[in-house]
Amino acid sequence: MAALRGLYRTGLGALCRRKGYQGFGLSKEMVLNCYKKMTLLNTMDRILYESQRQGRISFYMTNYGEEGTHVGSAAALEPNDIIFGQYREAGVLMYRGFPLDLFMAQCYANADDLGKGRQMPVHYGSKDLNFVTISSPLATQIPQAAGAAYAVKRENSNRVVICFFGEGAASEGDAHAGFNFSATLECPIIFFCRNNGYAISTPTNEQYRGDGIAARGPGYGMMSIRVDGNDVFAVYNATKEARRRAIAENQPFLIEAMTYRIGHHSTSDDSSAYRSVDEVNYWDKQDHPISRLRHYMTARGWWGEEEEKTWRKQSRKHVMEAFERAEKRHKPRLDLLFSDVYQEMTPNIEKQKEAMWNHLKHYKEQYPLDLYDK
Repeated sequence: MAALRGLYRTGLGALCRRKGYQGFGLSKEMVLNCYKKMTLLNTMDRILYESQRQGRISFYMTNYGEEGTHVGSAAALEPNDIIFGQYREAGVLMYRGFPLDLFMAQCYANADDLGKGRQMPVHYGSKDLNFVTISSPLATQIPQAAGAAYAVKRENSNRVVICFFGEGAASEGDAHAGFNFSATLECPIIFFCRNNGYAISTPTNEQYRGDGIAARGPGYGMMSIRVDGNDVFAVYNATKEARRRAIAENQPFLIEAMTYRIGHHSTSDDSSAYRSVDEVNYWDKQDHPISRLRHYMTARGWWGEEEEKTWRKQSRKHVMEAFERAEKRHKPRLDLLFSDVYQEMTPNIEKQKEAMWNHLKHYKEQYPLDLYDK
């Protein structure tokens, strides 16, 4: 992890200072918004993680320690840019305005869930916000994003595609296909790698022998940069410049954001089995992106103890209210199991649906049908 810390310190933040950026490209209002989104995400994570531990939801993945990569990149994008996420980019969607009620609805798979209860928790998506629904298999989004970027190029619509993935996913064959297609087809896409130190339990020194992920870019003919992922300003400026050039020059960019996954990989993981408490505490106490941004705001007189106390209380209240509403909602209608497979329901699916209703009618006392929308 010492090597990771060294890379982590060589981000775009220093470059921005040398070039004399004023406020690092972000206004006071934007900085405050970034901070509030990061802390709101942190609060939501804590509550939903505990709800899984209490058996209220089946699964959850926190974003602890990686909030800077989410918000810094999201702030540099335009609303019509298309986002392909992996499964640890909830902050990107939150920054775009995805409401707490819909985050909760998805995790609870209730009747308000845009995915109609068909996905496991944290697999968010929003057509209105140009956020493509997350899928579980690693790296499948990378070639899909390359294809979307080629379509965007053909449209000449002055927008970009951004594809998020972890450094572990970069070992998948899909990553090679996506990188090569985007380079040879000259697509306006940003490949954003969150290098958080671990692919579940596998540390980076067991994943590759080369110089991280950014070093792979030149081999594909891609412009690449490694940034301090816990520096919101570094992430913002790198993404902003990559977006500008991707559109202007029709070429892909690779950003490797060095960060650290403070939480367990998921609620199915116990990270104490493969890393020390001291290692986790270093990143949590000394190099947390939320703490760093708060110190920046405090030094400029933009934020103080009173504002912090008020916002923390307010944000927790908002999350708990959404949480309570989600728990009370019914599950989606049962017939949604059969819709959206084809534009028009085929005879064999109609037959399956009829068989389900007959089964439920015959064994209704065995099923909690009152929990589902009618």
